[in-house]
Amino acid sequence: MRADASDSDRFDRMRRIGWLDMDRISRSRCMVAGAGALGNEAVKCMVLAGFRNIDVVDMDRVAGSNLSRCVMFRGEDEGRFKSEVLARRATELYPDADVRPINSRVQDLTDWDYDLVLGCLDNFSARMHVNSHAVYRGIPYVDGATDGMTGRIQAVLPGGPCLQCASNGSHARVADLRFSCTGDAHVFVPRTAAEITTTSVIAAIQVREAEKMASGRTDLCSRGITYYNGEVGTMDTVDLDADPDCPNHMGD
Repeated sequence: MRADASDSDRFDRMRRIGWLDMDRISRSRCMVAGAGALGNEAVKCMVLAGFRNIDVVDMDRVAGSNLSRCVMFRGEDEGRFKSEVLARRATELYPDADVRPINSRVQDLTDWDYDLVLGCLDNFSARMHVNSHAVYRGIPYVDGATDGMTGRIQAVLPGGPCLQCASNGSHARVADLRFSCTGDAHVFVPRTAAEITTTSVIAAIQVREAEKMASGRTDLCSRGITYYNGEVGTMDTVDLDADPDCPNHMGD
């Protein structure tokens, strides 16, 4: 018994979604900032969705507490660079993908030749850094964040509101703190709660927004900040306008 042509096509079922442009998705040059719990789920979804060109940026190593939330990590990976392990395992999922590890702080990157960026970071300063570079270069950016059973997603499109448009004084006061769940030596705040189903939901929505961006359908993207509460099972999107006083928009 032989499979027909549609069953031999890895992405046949996705091609049946009319607005998804699998050719553009496969050609998109992507960066995922952060290779922890969110980064694991995001990269997993990206390669399964047909993204083939992905740089994974992270400076940390795998810890034992990562193993309950990071689908690509194994016990034998403890002590290895997260970006290298994630890139290798993602390629096992989709051998035609070129997933490249970058063992670095995202603030130290000099090459921003990307079509879209996903932020899976654990501190405000790094997220603002990625946000400002994406806005300046006109790169669509999808930011994700989680805290226990809650999370948020924001799609930042050229000319639209960015992360800094929604920030305030309380964000600035913790700008350089890393809200890590692993408690690495360079983390300056207590370990925060993390939960795998919340991480999976937030990362999946990030990748769905990335699919829209890569397919040229930014008209379908969320235009505000989406908040998810897993304890009560709610999801709400708050409208957001570009702040004319935001330094990223003052020249617009």
